[in-house]
Amino acid sequence: MGVRRLTALDVRILEGVAVGTSTVQLAASLYLSRQGVEYRIGLMLRHFQVANRAALVSRAHSLGVLSVGAWPPRVLPEFLEP
Repeated sequence: MGVRRLTALDVRILEGVAVGTSTVQLAASLYLSRQGVEYRIGLMLRHFQVANRAALVSRAHSLGVLSVGAWPPRVLPEFLEP
């Protein structure tokens, strides 16, 4: 599976999910609705072909999208849309 580049918004959401930030907290910090955050997460779940948030983070990590050996995990620059 090829990994498409992520938008800056998707990067912030994925990094938030990776550290356990709730949907409500993500929505507030990104000035989005809860449904908007859930929609973006749903798109990533389908793209990464996984069933839930834990699997999303695991798949992103195994594909090399998330940094290794650092906390909090960050999406590597090569996966960010220009």
